[in-house]
Amino acid sequence: MLDSIYIHHLQQNAWFSHLAEPFKQFILDHGKKLIIEKNAAVFNAQDQFDGVYGVLDGSISLGYIDVNGNEAIAAIAEPIMWFGEISLIDKQPRSHDAIALKKSVVLQIPAEPLKEFLLKNPYYWYYFALLTSQKLRYVFLEQIAIQTQSISQRLAQRLLFILEGYGNRSSIQDLNIQISQDQLANMLTISRQTVNQELNAFEKQGIIQLGFKKIQVIDFNKLKLLSKKVL
Repeated sequence: MLDSIYIHHLQQNAWFSHLAEPFKQFILDHGKKLIIEKNAAVFNAQDQFDGVYGVLDGSISLGYIDVNGNEAIAAIAEPIMWFGEISLIDKQPRSHDAIALKKSVVLQIPAEPLKEFLLKNPYYWYYFALLTSQKLRYVFLEQIAIQTQSISQRLAQRLLFILEGYGNRSSIQDLNIQISQDQLANMLTISRQTVNQELNAFEKQGIIQLGFKKIQVIDFNKLKLLSKKVL
């Protein structure tokens, strides 16, 4: 049985909180709590599907590292964000790496009992459609931003995405973002120097306060307005 604190985390997750009760109970009954050490992989690109995961504590980088060691980060999953469902749906190997940025706790919904549950209860595929479409929406928003928005807008939007847990959080209760400027630059495909300049500008406007691998949002409404500012 999961610790009460982790069950509380799950209840704060927008996806889990809207699941039908039998599906919630299935996850609580069959979910496995795993400890992932820093820099260890939850899974790697091309691995076979072994389950769907939710971050209960810590931070998981979702991206890809090529043969030359170059890293591309699509998102950083924090409590409580689900990942790994793509291979459940298309039955293909993993499309990306999931690497712990620090010691983390994840909840695994193992592949075999999950497949059996969905075979007996096909209605619950609907919830995985919701989970996947939620992420697809954020991908489209990011692609539109690349083509139509300034760097300041894109940065503000990405900070909002992280605070929202990419749609995973039912409410924003913590305005602290644990992320390095290198990671932000990687996610936005811009230089670290540019990210640093933009963040310093945000700080001067009283929108954020910078710390070591940490950004504290001081004025959430200003950040939101900046992400939508018409140039």
